[in-house]
Amino acid sequence: MSRNIWVYLGSYSLSLLGNGVASVLFPLLVLAKTGDILAAGVLASVTAAVAAVVGVLAGVVVDRVNRRTVSIISDVLSAASVAAVPIVDAVWGLNLTWFIVLGVIGAFGDMPGMTARETLLPRLVRLSGAGPGALDRLVGLRESLAGALMLIGPGLGGLLIWMFGVSSTALLITAGLSLGAALLSLAMSPRVGAIPPAEASSAKAGFRGVLVDLVTGWRFLLGHRLVLGATLVSAVFVAVFAALQATILPAYFTSEDLPEFSGFAATGIAVGSLLSAGVYAATVGKVSRRAWFVLGMVGVGIGFIAIGAMAAPWMVLAAAVFIGLTNGPMSAVLGVATIEATPDEMRGRVLGAQNALVLAAPALTSAPIAAVAAGFGLPAAGIAIAAVMIVTVVVALSARAFRSLDTMEIAAEPLEV
Repeated sequence: MSRNIWVYLGSYSLSLLGNGVASVLFPLLVLAKTGDILAAGVLASVTAAVAAVVGVLAGVVVDRVNRRTVSIISDVLSAASVAAVPIVDAVWGLNLTWFIVLGVIGAFGDMPGMTARETLLPRLVRLSGAGPGALDRLVGLRESLAGALMLIGPGLGGLLIWMFGVSSTALLITAGLSLGAALLSLAMSPRVGAIPPAEASSAKAGFRGVLVDLVTGWRFLLGHRLVLGATLVSAVFVAVFAALQATILPAYFTSEDLPEFSGFAATGIAVGSLLSAGVYAATVGKVSRRAWFVLGMVGVGIGFIAIGAMAAPWMVLAAAVFIGLTNGPMSAVLGVATIEATPDEMRGRVLGAQNALVLAAPALTSAPIAAVAAGFGLPAAGIAIAAVMIVTVVVALSARAFRSLDTMEIAAEPLEV
Protein backbone atom coordinates (compact mmCIF):
# COMPACT_ATOMS: atom_id res chain seq x y z
CA MET A 1 0.00 0.00 0.00
CA SER A 2 1.11 3.55 -0.67
CA ARG A 3 2.17 6.07 1.98
CA ASN A 4 -1.04 8.06 1.45
CA ILE A 5 -3.18 5.00 2.26
CA TRP A 6 -1.20 4.23 5.43
CA VAL A 7 -1.53 7.86 6.55
CA TYR A 8 -5.26 7.80 5.77
CA LEU A 9 -5.79 4.64 7.82
CA GLY A 10 -3.79 6.12 10.71
CA SER A 11 -5.81 9.33 10.68
CA TYR A 12 -9.09 7.40 10.42
CA SER A 13 -8.07 5.19 13.34
CA LEU A 14 -7.16 8.08 15.63
CA SER A 15 -10.40 9.90 14.85
CA LEU A 16 -12.54 6.80 15.46
CA LEU A 17 -10.60 5.95 18.62
CA GLY A 18 -11.31 9.43 19.97
CA ASN A 19 -15.02 9.00 19.26
CA GLY A 20 -14.99 5.65 21.06
CA VAL A 21 -13.41 7.17 24.17
CA ALA A 22 -15.88 10.07 24.12
CA SER A 23 -18.84 7.69 23.76
CA VAL A 24 -18.06 6.40 27.25
CA LEU A 25 -16.84 9.57 28.94
CA PHE A 26 -19.38 12.08 27.67
CA PRO A 27 -22.67 10.46 28.85
CA LEU A 28 -21.20 9.74 32.29
CA LEU A 29 -19.93 13.32 32.55
CA VAL A 30 -23.36 14.68 31.61
CA LEU A 31 -24.97 12.53 34.29
CA ALA A 32 -22.36 13.53 36.88
CA LYS A 33 -22.71 17.25 36.20
CA THR A 34 -26.48 17.46 35.76
CA GLY A 35 -27.70 14.59 37.94
CA ASP A 36 -30.48 14.07 35.40
CA ILE A 37 -30.83 10.91 33.31
CA LEU A 38 -33.12 12.77 30.89
CA ALA A 39 -30.33 15.27 30.18
CA ALA A 40 -28.26 12.63 28.40
CA GLY A 41 -31.25 11.74 26.22
CA VAL A 42 -31.94 15.36 25.38
CA LEU A 43 -28.30 15.91 24.46
CA ALA A 44 -28.22 12.80 22.26
CA SER A 45 -31.42 13.81 20.45
CA VAL A 46 -30.32 17.40 19.82
CA THR A 47 -26.85 16.49 18.60
CA ALA A 48 -28.22 13.71 16.37
CA ALA A 49 -30.71 16.13 14.78
CA VAL A 50 -28.01 18.73 14.19
CA ALA A 51 -25.64 16.09 12.81
CA ALA A 52 -28.29 14.98 10.31
CA VAL A 53 -28.81 18.55 9.04
CA VAL A 54 -25.07 19.26 8.96
CA GLY A 55 -24.52 15.99 7.10
CA VAL A 56 -26.74 17.15 4.24
CA LEU A 57 -25.06 20.55 3.96
CA ALA A 58 -21.57 19.12 4.46
CA GLY A 59 -21.84 17.28 1.17
CA VAL A 60 -21.95 20.57 -0.74
CA VAL A 61 -18.76 21.75 1.01
CA VAL A 62 -16.99 18.43 0.35
CA ASP A 63 -17.79 18.70 -3.37
CA ARG A 64 -16.39 22.24 -3.58
CA VAL A 65 -13.35 22.27 -1.28
CA ASN A 66 -10.27 20.03 -1.20
CA ARG A 67 -11.52 16.98 0.70
CA ARG A 68 -8.26 16.51 2.55
CA THR A 69 -8.58 20.09 3.82
CA VAL A 70 -12.17 19.47 4.95
CA SER A 71 -11.03 16.39 6.85
CA ILE A 72 -8.26 18.32 8.61
CA ILE A 73 -10.48 21.27 9.58
CA SER A 74 -13.18 18.90 10.82
CA ASP A 75 -10.75 17.08 13.12
CA VAL A 76 -9.40 20.37 14.46
CA LEU A 77 -12.94 21.61 15.14
CA SER A 78 -13.82 18.34 16.89
CA ALA A 79 -10.67 18.59 19.01
CA ALA A 80 -11.47 22.19 19.96
CA SER A 81 -15.07 21.41 20.95
CA VAL A 82 -13.94 18.57 23.23
CA ALA A 83 -10.96 20.47 24.68
CA ALA A 84 -13.35 23.30 25.56
CA VAL A 85 -15.29 21.04 27.97
CA PRO A 86 -12.74 21.08 30.83
CA ILE A 87 -12.13 24.82 30.24
CA VAL A 88 -15.83 25.63 30.54
CA ASP A 89 -16.05 23.34 33.56
CA ALA A 90 -13.25 25.22 35.32
CA VAL A 91 -14.38 28.75 34.43
CA TRP A 92 -18.19 28.67 34.40
CA GLY A 93 -19.23 25.17 35.38
CA LEU A 94 -20.88 22.66 33.07
CA ASN A 95 -24.65 22.39 32.69
CA LEU A 96 -27.01 21.01 30.05
CA THR A 97 -26.89 24.21 27.99
CA TRP A 98 -23.11 24.08 27.74
CA PHE A 99 -23.18 20.40 26.87
CA ILE A 100 -25.64 21.08 24.04
CA VAL A 101 -23.63 24.05 22.70
CA LEU A 102 -20.36 22.11 22.67
CA GLY A 103 -22.07 18.98 21.30
CA VAL A 104 -23.53 20.99 18.41
CA ILE A 105 -20.10 22.48 17.64
CA GLY A 106 -18.67 18.97 17.65
CA ALA A 107 -21.35 17.83 15.19
CA PHE A 108 -20.21 20.55 12.79
CA GLY A 109 -16.79 18.91 12.87
CA ASP A 110 -17.73 15.23 12.86
CA MET A 111 -20.16 15.08 9.93
CA PRO A 112 -18.08 16.93 7.27
CA GLY A 113 -15.07 14.88 8.34
CA MET A 114 -16.98 11.62 8.01
CA THR A 115 -18.19 12.50 4.53
CA ALA A 116 -14.81 13.81 3.39
CA ARG A 117 -13.05 10.59 4.44
CA GLU A 118 -15.55 8.53 2.46
CA THR A 119 -14.99 10.57 -0.70
CA LEU A 120 -11.20 10.26 -0.44
CA LEU A 121 -11.20 6.49 -0.93
CA PRO A 122 -11.39 6.20 -4.76
CA ARG A 123 -8.68 8.83 -5.29
CA LEU A 124 -6.42 7.14 -2.74
CA VAL A 125 -6.71 3.87 -4.64
CA ARG A 126 -6.19 5.52 -8.01
CA LEU A 127 -3.09 7.47 -6.96
CA SER A 128 -1.58 4.34 -5.44
CA GLY A 129 -1.70 2.64 -8.84
CA ALA A 130 -3.40 -0.42 -7.38
CA GLY A 131 -5.24 -2.87 -9.61
CA PRO A 132 -8.77 -4.31 -9.66
CA GLY A 133 -10.30 -5.05 -6.29
CA ALA A 134 -8.11 -2.50 -4.49
CA LEU A 135 -11.08 -0.41 -3.36
CA ASP A 136 -12.81 -3.51 -1.97
CA ARG A 137 -9.67 -4.47 -0.05
CA LEU A 138 -9.21 -0.97 1.32
CA VAL A 139 -12.83 -0.74 2.47
CA GLY A 140 -12.60 -4.24 4.00
CA LEU A 141 -9.42 -3.29 5.85
CA ARG A 142 -11.00 -0.08 7.07
CA GLU A 143 -14.10 -1.94 8.28
CA SER A 144 -11.84 -4.38 10.13
CA LEU A 145 -10.05 -1.46 11.78
CA ALA A 146 -13.40 0.04 12.72
CA GLY A 147 -14.41 -3.22 14.39
CA ALA A 148 -11.18 -3.29 16.40
CA LEU A 149 -11.51 0.35 17.43
CA MET A 150 -15.12 -0.21 18.51
CA LEU A 151 -13.61 -2.51 21.13
CA ILE A 152 -10.51 -0.51 22.01
CA GLY A 153 -12.10 2.96 22.21
CA PRO A 154 -14.77 2.25 24.85
CA GLY A 155 -12.27 0.08 26.71
CA LEU A 156 -9.80 2.96 26.83
CA GLY A 157 -12.61 5.23 28.00
CA GLY A 158 -13.40 2.81 30.81
CA LEU A 159 -9.72 2.67 31.77
CA LEU A 160 -9.54 6.47 31.96
CA ILE A 161 -12.59 6.52 34.23
CA TRP A 162 -10.98 3.87 36.46
CA MET A 163 -7.76 5.88 36.64
CA PHE A 164 -9.08 9.44 36.93
CA GLY A 165 -12.78 9.09 37.73
CA VAL A 166 -15.58 10.84 35.82
CA SER A 167 -13.65 14.03 35.11
CA SER A 168 -13.87 16.54 32.28
CA THR A 169 -10.06 16.65 32.06
CA ALA A 170 -10.08 13.06 30.77
CA LEU A 171 -11.67 14.40 27.58
CA LEU A 172 -8.36 16.05 26.75
CA ILE A 173 -7.26 12.57 25.63
CA THR A 174 -10.09 12.58 23.08
CA ALA A 175 -9.12 16.06 21.93
CA GLY A 176 -5.51 14.93 21.52
CA LEU A 177 -6.58 11.97 19.38
CA SER A 178 -8.64 14.21 17.08
CA LEU A 179 -5.77 16.67 16.79
CA GLY A 180 -3.42 13.79 16.00
CA ALA A 181 -5.79 12.70 13.22
CA ALA A 182 -5.65 16.20 11.74
CA LEU A 183 -1.85 16.29 11.87
CA LEU A 184 -1.61 12.89 10.20
CA SER A 185 -3.94 14.02 7.42
CA LEU A 186 -1.51 16.86 6.71
CA ALA A 187 0.99 14.21 5.65
CA MET A 188 -1.29 13.07 2.82
CA SER A 189 -0.70 14.53 -0.61
CA PRO A 190 -3.09 17.45 -1.37
CA ARG A 191 -3.81 15.64 -4.67
CA VAL A 192 -5.76 13.02 -2.72
CA GLY A 193 -8.56 15.48 -2.01
CA ALA A 194 -8.20 17.93 -4.89
CA ILE A 195 -11.30 19.04 -6.76
CA PRO A 196 -10.63 19.05 -10.54
CA PRO A 197 -10.65 22.59 -11.99
CA ALA A 198 -13.51 21.72 -14.33
CA GLU A 199 -15.70 20.70 -11.40
CA ALA A 200 -14.68 23.67 -9.24
CA SER A 201 -15.42 26.19 -11.99
CA SER A 202 -18.86 24.71 -12.67
CA ALA A 203 -20.03 25.11 -9.06
CA LYS A 204 -22.56 27.91 -8.71
CA ALA A 205 -22.07 30.44 -5.92
CA GLY A 206 -24.66 31.77 -3.48
CA PHE A 207 -27.71 30.26 -1.85
CA ARG A 208 -29.25 29.29 -5.17
CA GLY A 209 -26.10 27.41 -6.15
CA VAL A 210 -26.08 25.49 -2.87
CA LEU A 211 -29.75 24.63 -3.30
CA VAL A 212 -29.19 23.41 -6.85
CA ASP A 213 -26.28 21.24 -5.67
CA LEU A 214 -28.38 19.74 -2.88
CA VAL A 215 -31.28 18.96 -5.19
CA THR A 216 -28.91 17.36 -7.72
CA GLY A 217 -27.37 15.14 -5.05
CA TRP A 218 -30.71 14.04 -3.59
CA ARG A 219 -32.13 13.44 -7.08
CA PHE A 220 -29.25 11.10 -7.85
CA LEU A 221 -29.61 9.25 -4.52
CA LEU A 222 -33.36 8.79 -4.91
CA GLY A 223 -33.13 7.95 -8.60
CA HIS A 224 -30.29 5.40 -8.52
CA ARG A 225 -31.80 2.09 -7.44
CA LEU A 226 -28.60 0.57 -6.10
CA VAL A 227 -27.51 3.64 -4.14
CA LEU A 228 -31.02 4.14 -2.75
CA GLY A 229 -31.29 0.45 -1.87
CA ALA A 230 -27.92 0.46 -0.09
CA THR A 231 -28.96 3.58 1.83
CA LEU A 232 -32.28 2.11 2.94
CA VAL A 233 -30.77 -1.24 3.99
CA SER A 234 -28.03 0.54 5.96
CA ALA A 235 -30.59 2.86 7.59
CA VAL A 236 -32.79 -0.07 8.66
CA PHE A 237 -29.81 -1.91 10.16
CA VAL A 238 -28.62 1.14 12.09
CA ALA A 239 -32.16 1.85 13.33
CA VAL A 240 -32.67 -1.73 14.49
CA PHE A 241 -29.23 -1.92 16.08
CA ALA A 242 -29.96 1.32 17.96
CA ALA A 243 -33.27 0.00 19.30
CA LEU A 244 -31.61 -3.28 20.20
CA GLN A 245 -28.79 -1.68 22.16
CA ALA A 246 -30.89 1.04 23.78
CA THR A 247 -33.93 -1.00 24.80
CA ILE A 248 -34.07 -4.73 24.11
CA LEU A 249 -30.67 -5.96 25.29
CA PRO A 250 -30.44 -3.89 28.51
CA ALA A 251 -34.00 -4.84 29.51
CA TYR A 252 -33.58 -8.53 28.65
CA PHE A 253 -30.26 -9.03 30.43
CA THR A 254 -31.44 -7.04 33.44
CA SER A 255 -34.46 -9.33 33.70
CA GLU A 256 -32.02 -12.27 33.65
CA ASP A 257 -29.90 -10.65 36.42
CA LEU A 258 -27.03 -10.33 33.94
CA PRO A 259 -26.91 -6.59 33.13
CA GLU A 260 -23.22 -6.74 32.20
CA PHE A 261 -24.09 -9.05 29.29
CA SER A 262 -25.63 -6.09 27.46
CA GLY A 263 -22.12 -4.74 26.91
CA PHE A 264 -20.85 -8.21 26.00
CA ALA A 265 -23.47 -8.46 23.24
CA ALA A 266 -22.37 -5.16 21.71
CA THR A 267 -18.78 -6.38 21.95
CA GLY A 268 -19.81 -9.62 20.22
CA ILE A 269 -21.15 -7.70 17.23
CA ALA A 270 -17.90 -5.71 17.03
CA VAL A 271 -15.74 -8.84 17.26
CA GLY A 272 -17.76 -10.56 14.54
CA SER A 273 -17.47 -7.53 12.26
CA LEU A 274 -13.73 -7.28 12.91
CA LEU A 275 -13.10 -10.87 11.88
CA SER A 276 -15.42 -10.99 8.89
CA ALA A 277 -14.27 -7.67 7.42
CA GLY A 278 -10.73 -9.00 7.44
CA VAL A 279 -11.88 -12.16 5.66
CA TYR A 280 -13.68 -10.02 3.07
CA ALA A 281 -10.53 -7.99 2.37
CA ALA A 282 -8.49 -11.21 1.99
CA THR A 283 -10.95 -12.85 -0.41
CA VAL A 284 -11.56 -10.01 -2.86
CA GLY A 285 -11.77 -11.49 -6.35
CA LYS A 286 -12.38 -14.99 -5.00
CA VAL A 287 -15.92 -14.51 -3.67
CA SER A 288 -18.47 -12.41 -5.56
CA ARG A 289 -20.08 -9.35 -4.02
CA ARG A 290 -23.51 -10.83 -4.62
CA ALA A 291 -22.53 -13.93 -2.65
CA TRP A 292 -21.36 -11.82 0.30
CA PHE A 293 -24.55 -9.78 0.11
CA VAL A 294 -26.84 -12.82 0.13
CA LEU A 295 -24.84 -14.46 2.92
CA GLY A 296 -24.99 -11.25 4.93
CA MET A 297 -28.71 -10.67 4.52
CA VAL A 298 -29.63 -14.27 5.38
CA GLY A 299 -27.18 -14.36 8.29
CA VAL A 300 -28.39 -11.10 9.80
CA GLY A 301 -31.99 -12.25 9.46
CA ILE A 302 -31.23 -15.50 11.30
CA GLY A 303 -29.31 -13.62 13.97
CA PHE A 304 -32.15 -11.25 14.72
CA ILE A 305 -34.66 -14.07 14.82
CA ALA A 306 -32.47 -15.75 17.45
CA ILE A 307 -32.23 -12.55 19.47
CA GLY A 308 -35.97 -11.91 19.16
CA ALA A 309 -36.70 -15.39 20.51
CA MET A 310 -34.75 -14.60 23.71
CA ALA A 311 -34.52 -18.30 24.50
CA ALA A 312 -31.39 -17.99 26.65
CA PRO A 313 -28.68 -15.41 27.41
CA TRP A 314 -25.96 -17.52 25.75
CA MET A 315 -28.06 -17.78 22.59
CA VAL A 316 -28.51 -14.00 22.45
CA LEU A 317 -24.74 -13.51 22.82
CA ALA A 318 -24.03 -16.11 20.12
CA ALA A 319 -26.56 -14.44 17.83
CA ALA A 320 -24.86 -11.05 18.35
CA VAL A 321 -21.51 -12.50 17.26
CA PHE A 322 -23.18 -14.18 14.28
CA ILE A 323 -24.77 -10.87 13.23
CA GLY A 324 -21.37 -9.22 13.30
CA LEU A 325 -19.78 -12.04 11.30
CA THR A 326 -22.35 -11.85 8.51
CA ASN A 327 -22.93 -8.09 8.51
CA GLY A 328 -19.26 -7.05 8.20
CA PRO A 329 -18.66 -8.11 4.57
CA MET A 330 -22.14 -7.05 3.51
CA SER A 331 -21.59 -3.53 4.87
CA ALA A 332 -18.30 -3.35 2.96
CA VAL A 333 -20.01 -4.48 -0.25
CA LEU A 334 -22.73 -1.83 0.06
CA GLY A 335 -20.14 0.84 0.85
CA VAL A 336 -17.99 0.03 -2.16
CA ALA A 337 -21.02 -0.21 -4.45
CA THR A 338 -22.25 3.24 -3.37
CA ILE A 339 -18.83 4.82 -3.87
CA GLU A 340 -18.31 3.26 -7.30
CA ALA A 341 -21.80 4.10 -8.54
CA THR A 342 -21.61 7.78 -7.55
CA PRO A 343 -19.82 10.27 -9.84
CA ASP A 344 -16.91 12.06 -8.18
CA GLU A 345 -18.39 15.52 -8.71
CA MET A 346 -21.40 14.73 -6.51
CA ARG A 347 -19.94 12.05 -4.23
CA GLY A 348 -19.79 14.40 -1.24
CA ARG A 349 -23.46 15.42 -1.56
CA VAL A 350 -24.69 11.86 -2.06
CA LEU A 351 -22.66 10.40 0.80
CA GLY A 352 -23.58 13.36 3.01
CA ALA A 353 -27.28 12.77 2.35
CA GLN A 354 -26.81 9.04 2.93
CA ASN A 355 -25.05 9.65 6.27
CA ALA A 356 -27.82 12.04 7.31
CA LEU A 357 -30.54 9.48 6.56
CA VAL A 358 -28.69 6.73 8.40
CA LEU A 359 -28.13 8.96 11.44
CA ALA A 360 -31.78 9.99 11.52
CA ALA A 361 -33.08 6.41 11.17
CA PRO A 362 -32.90 5.45 14.90
CA ALA A 363 -35.45 8.15 15.67
CA LEU A 364 -38.02 6.04 13.81
CA THR A 365 -37.47 2.87 15.83
CA SER A 366 -36.15 3.58 19.34
CA ALA A 367 -39.33 5.10 20.77
CA PRO A 368 -41.80 2.72 19.03
CA ILE A 369 -39.86 -0.39 20.08
CA ALA A 370 -39.64 0.93 23.64
CA ALA A 371 -43.40 1.56 23.56
CA VAL A 372 -44.05 -2.02 22.37
CA ALA A 373 -41.85 -3.36 25.17
CA ALA A 374 -43.62 -1.22 27.76
CA GLY A 375 -47.14 -1.97 26.55
CA PHE A 376 -46.95 -5.59 25.41
CA GLY A 377 -43.85 -6.96 27.05
CA LEU A 378 -40.25 -7.61 26.06
CA PRO A 379 -40.99 -10.74 23.97
CA ALA A 380 -43.34 -8.71 21.77
CA ALA A 381 -40.61 -6.12 21.20
CA GLY A 382 -38.19 -8.89 20.27
CA ILE A 383 -40.68 -10.27 17.76
CA ALA A 384 -41.22 -6.77 16.33
CA ILE A 385 -37.49 -6.28 15.73
CA ALA A 386 -37.18 -9.73 14.16
CA ALA A 387 -40.18 -9.00 11.91
CA VAL A 388 -38.64 -5.73 10.68
CA MET A 389 -35.43 -7.54 9.76
CA ILE A 390 -37.24 -10.45 8.06
CA VAL A 391 -39.19 -8.03 5.85
CA THR A 392 -35.96 -6.15 5.04
CA VAL A 393 -34.15 -9.37 4.13
CA VAL A 394 -36.96 -10.60 1.87
CA VAL A 395 -37.29 -7.26 0.06
CA ALA A 396 -33.52 -6.83 -0.37
CA LEU A 397 -32.94 -10.34 -1.71
CA SER A 398 -35.76 -9.97 -4.24
CA ALA A 399 -34.83 -6.44 -5.35
CA ARG A 400 -33.38 -6.20 -8.85
CA ALA A 401 -30.99 -3.42 -7.81
CA PHE A 402 -28.86 -5.78 -5.74
CA ARG A 403 -28.53 -8.39 -8.48
CA SER A 404 -26.05 -6.21 -10.37
CA LEU A 405 -23.46 -5.86 -7.59
CA ASP A 406 -20.83 -7.65 -9.70
CA THR A 407 -21.80 -6.13 -13.07
CA MET A 408 -22.67 -2.56 -12.06
CA GLU A 409 -21.47 0.36 -14.13
CA ILE A 410 -18.72 2.25 -12.33
CA ALA A 411 -18.87 6.05 -12.46
CA ALA A 412 -15.87 7.58 -14.23
CA GLU A 413 -13.19 9.25 -12.12
CA PRO A 414 -11.88 12.69 -13.15
CA LEU A 415 -8.63 12.66 -15.08
CA GLU A 416 -7.36 15.95 -13.68
CA VAL A 417 -6.37 16.33 -10.03
